[in-house]
Amino acid sequence: MAPIPAEIHGQRYISLATYRKSGVAVDTPIWFAEIGDKLYFLTNSKLGKCKRIRNNPQVKIAPCTIRGKITGPGSPATARILPTEEFARVRQAIQQKYWLARLPFLWRNTDTSLEITPA
Repeated sequence: MAPIPAEIHGQRYISLATYRKSGVAVDTPIWFAEIGDKLYFLTNSKLGKCKRIRNNPQVKIAPCTIRGKITGPGSPATARILPTEEFARVRQAIQQKYWLARLPFLWRNTDTSLEITPA
């Protein structure tokens, strides 16, 4: 298991590239939490990035701005959908990092936590 890349460590946002069945990458800026040597984020299970991760767990992560402009080199990683018991732990870690994440209405459609393991 590789450590979190230096370019990612301590960033506010990362770009998560997931891959369509055709192999085309889809970049999405996300909030994330660092726990140990892994990254965690929350999303809605009905969104495209969840579907793409179910089909292909290989992803690429890169530092980015809030609008998704990539600001550094990308690193390969593997993503996996976590069991529902992990949701509260991941949400708490994200709320500690982002004060805006403490607003309950932001999470009304969020039901899935995911783990990213750098390659």
